[in-house]
Amino acid sequence: MNVLKFTLSGKTAFFKKPDVNSYFYFTYGHIHKIALLGIFGAIMGYGGYNQQVRNGNAVYPEFYEKLREIKISIVPKEAVNEAYQPAVPRRNDRQKGYFNKKVQIFNNTVGYANADGNLIVKEQWLENPCWDIYLILQGEVEEEIAKRIINSRATYIPYLGKNDHPAKISHAEIVEMELISLDQSFCMDSLYLKDCFKICLEDDDKLFDMDEDIEITFKYEERLPVELEEATNQYITAPFAYTNSKVMFNQSETAKKTIVGCCQGKCLQFY
Repeated sequence: MNVLKFTLSGKTAFFKKPDVNSYFYFTYGHIHKIALLGIFGAIMGYGGYNQQVRNGNAVYPEFYEKLREIKISIVPKEAVNEAYQPAVPRRNDRQKGYFNKKVQIFNNTVGYANADGNLIVKEQWLENPCWDIYLILQGEVEEEIAKRIINSRATYIPYLGKNDHPAKISHAEIVEMELISLDQSFCMDSLYLKDCFKICLEDDDKLFDMDEDIEITFKYEERLPVELEEATNQYITAPFAYTNSKVMFNQSETAKKTIVGCCQGKCLQFY
């Protein structure tokens, strides 16, 4: 099975959480599927939310309607900082699922901002985010997306959540994927739907063995958007996790709808 792989990065990113009723806007900790579909839609030239408003009969934005069935996988990746290279190599070179966040403050002084003519807005930005993105090539649309990304062609400029944050796409290539056996425990290298897997605790007894060279374990969890609700187009979210601990496949209804494969030695969940 062929898969498109590319690196998606930027200096900053802002994936706005909608459930905030104030002038302080928070961001999701990672790019999510809806935002990634938006990037693919920009590359393909599909319409977004503004075009949906003009077409009152549209249930979903065009990019979502055409791309919602594609299967993607997201792998957090530590961005290379050429100005800083550690003298001692890190013991664990896997990105632990967290990117630094910084609050940006804006002053909006246009007359319609508020009664006082000065609106102060705070936004939480991700700093130097970087991911490896995988897309299963299972149809003509996916093949066209791959062709455009490999040849650096896009109808609209892709950005990371907002046009203040241009996206950098690099290292695009086609790789082979093999489905893996889900009858045994393994390490998942991508973000994965938490309901589909459970952490395997079979090696816990080694934590107290001082002779063992134990890798320090970590776990990241967050609810991320996976679908749009039909009536209002609001996000439908699901719990995601990312860890270097081994996991076991969970026989749930959600798990049966996903694909787990191995690309270049990495185990990935596609959803």
